[in-house]
Amino acid sequence: MNFIDLFAGAGGLSEGFMANGFDPIAHVEMGKEACDTIRTRTAYYHLKNIGDKKKYNSYLQGKISKEQLWKDTPEKLMRSVINEEISDDTIKGILQRIDELLSSKKVDVLIGGPPCQAYSLVGRSRDPQGMLWDKRNFLFRYYAEFLKRYKPRFFVFENVLGLLTAGNSVYFKEMQALFTEIGYSVDFEVLKAEDYGVLQKRRRVIIIGRKGKKKFKFPTLDKSENKWQIKNDLFSDLPNLKHGEEKHVTDYKKDCTDYLKRKELRNGVDYTTQHITRPHNDRDLEIYSIAVDKWLNDRTRLKYNDLPNYLKTHKNTGAFLDRYKVVDPYGLSHTVVAHIAKDGHYYIYPDKKQIRSISVREAARIQSFPDNYFFEGGRTAAFRQIGNAVPPLMAKSIAESIKKII
Repeated sequence: MNFIDLFAGAGGLSEGFMANGFDPIAHVEMGKEACDTIRTRTAYYHLKNIGDKKKYNSYLQGKISKEQLWKDTPEKLMRSVINEEISDDTIKGILQRIDELLSSKKVDVLIGGPPCQAYSLVGRSRDPQGMLWDKRNFLFRYYAEFLKRYKPRFFVFENVLGLLTAGNSVYFKEMQALFTEIGYSVDFEVLKAEDYGVLQKRRRVIIIGRKGKKKFKFPTLDKSENKWQIKNDLFSDLPNLKHGEEKHVTDYKKDCTDYLKRKELRNGVDYTTQHITRPHNDRDLEIYSIAVDKWLNDRTRLKYNDLPNYLKTHKNTGAFLDRYKVVDPYGLSHTVVAHIAKDGHYYIYPDKKQIRSISVREAARIQSFPDNYFFEGGRTAAFRQIGNAVPPLMAKSIAESIKKII
């Protein structure tokens, strides 16, 4: 079984399919750092398949370079990662490159989710024109061109909840009509990431289509009881960090928790990577401390207006009052978004002993990425890739359902 991944990001959706034995024909992604991340993950799966994970572990530990890791991966696999923005100017060349990679194979599944900012409820609320002008509203038409070309047996289209209402639902209705016209029977559901073992409140629209006119009903996905907590089950084995501290390779401080074992977030080695966090100034650290106190003791969120005057830096007391938010240690995290790359105020670590924002590895775990998933490009790029990603555990359940049908 194989697939093509469009608007691939860092490969979260793809990870769910590869974990179920699907082979990637191509990943298409405009971000260079995200493409590098996918190349590194591609190298991991190649080495895993030939029984040589030791070389990948050497890369994680800094013993060999990225170039050495990639050089030992077949050229065709490296060429399968296509670093291009899909547009009128590039689509012909992208299709030609995929044709060469496919050879005589047929495509089983097309997956992907175009950039979501144009459908985002937050993005639309901040733009006077509701982002109606944004060309990203129509990226699904490019997606349809790949459906026409390769006629996969199934497709999976992922996006934010705002897709259902953007432009008074005109984009969503056009999308469904277009997919039907091309020859697919489609159905959709709004999935909750926490139903699939992700320790995060995250809602996503998933459209699945099957080739043919026979009515298709969205498959029943295997759900997971979610009885775990962020602090005890997800974070407790990671070593303590000070703000600004960077542990690029670090040993675990305790044994694997039941959650980490069941969901395979720990990968059988005794270390992890990218446990790094950003530095903060004294003012922010004091605010974080107040926010943690309020959340742990009173279960209330800090509002900007509640701060002492000497900690306030602007006079806007009518908007964005909840910009300081502590990750809930006893339940699910709030949604991780790409804005985490710009500041840590919205993702404060839930412990008075570690006043800081969460680390790259902690953010990746909230999104359910396994610990040996390495994000290329540095701290800021890693946060952005993680925030934009599809949680692999949710993607895995989607892939499992399609695998059963096939």
